[in-house]
Amino acid sequence: MADIPIRPATAGELPTVAAESPAERLARYTRPGTVSLAALPPLSLYVHLPWCLKKCPYCDFNSHEFKGPAHEPRAALPEARYLDALCADLEAALPFIWGRRVHTVFIGGGTPSLFAPASIDRMIADIRARVPLDAGCEITLEANPGTFERDRFRGYRAAGVTRLSVGVQSFDDRKLALLGRVHDAAQARAAVEEARDAFDTYNLDLMYALPGQTLAEFDADLAQALAFEPPHLSVYHLTLEPNTVFAKFPPAGANALPDDDTAFEMLDLISARTQAAGMERYEVSAFARPGQRCAHNVNYWQFGDYLGIGAGAHSKLSFPHRVVRQTRFREPDRYMAQALAGHGVAHDEEVAREQLPFEFMLNATRLKDGFELARFSERTGLSLTALQDGLDAAERQGLLARDFVRAWPTERGFDFLSDLQSLFLP
Repeated sequence: MADIPIRPATAGELPTVAAESPAERLARYTRPGTVSLAALPPLSLYVHLPWCLKKCPYCDFNSHEFKGPAHEPRAALPEARYLDALCADLEAALPFIWGRRVHTVFIGGGTPSLFAPASIDRMIADIRARVPLDAGCEITLEANPGTFERDRFRGYRAAGVTRLSVGVQSFDDRKLALLGRVHDAAQARAAVEEARDAFDTYNLDLMYALPGQTLAEFDADLAQALAFEPPHLSVYHLTLEPNTVFAKFPPAGANALPDDDTAFEMLDLISARTQAAGMERYEVSAFARPGQRCAHNVNYWQFGDYLGIGAGAHSKLSFPHRVVRQTRFREPDRYMAQALAGHGVAHDEEVAREQLPFEFMLNATRLKDGFELARFSERTGLSLTALQDGLDAAERQGLLARDFVRAWPTERGFDFLSDLQSLFLP
């Protein structure tokens, strides 16, 4: 699971772009429009590696179960062909980000740690050869304990990965089985210890409100996670997402999901325990020690740009007169064929002018510090008056506070974030 899921905007969809030449698409993106951006925001790169050993019943990400030989499940993974496709995809995207530096890289999935360290080394080298990376660029890779083996994480560090995100989810064997995870609690602990030894900074993913989970059971999970003294902790509420096994067959009986009151008690426990451990809740689901925030995700939440390559990857790219979202082909084999032919983008859409305030606030209100009022105009090309009614309503309802420089969610706004964000729907 990624630190944060990124979803496409809802706006007027433009035609399928596979038939367009890059020059035609660039001309479409750069023609005069209804907004005007004085400068382009920071740019991040997201790389999607789509395969998993097993599809988890709660997961709605673009992940595909890969079945290799029983004795070596990674043996037939088409790493070389997929890396060729990523390289071709990136090269085809260069005209749309020309002259821009990449500030962060996030390698997500799927399970990126299915790929060998040598493959990750090649991927990062291919990226560095084609786009300028900031000095000290944060390069995060998601890793699951079920693919962990000793010194594998050190191999990723040697390849150029600077930050690991370890998808533990729970340290309880029974809960891991109910979640369909391929690792057990002992493997989870070993993976976190190896990450701690191999990397200067890393993230630990944990979930709460699991099937049949009591407050005491989650307390034990959280205590184990904090005992590792992680630099960064992401804690997610398990929800039933559409088009998942759990949505079709919800956990029931003794394994039913905890009620809302119990989930709120768990959230209160997270806030108290992380604060006592010296971690700050800087985003709805993210806690960090000083200087350890995830720069890649902060760029998402500040409505920065990101180029997404890989099967099903999403992009959000700004141009002087519009903000565009792209989606790559989802199915891995089709993506590889299309990307190698120079047509990895399946669809794109321009974020409608009236949708931009909601798109901006959907991200910005996730941050505890909120946002600088001037950033709204910088990132959307719109006047702050486009937010005025929503800001006034949110302040009246006690969901948001502001001064002459910033606006930020209140404690109540953080607890009822969907209510706050809905005030900015067009």
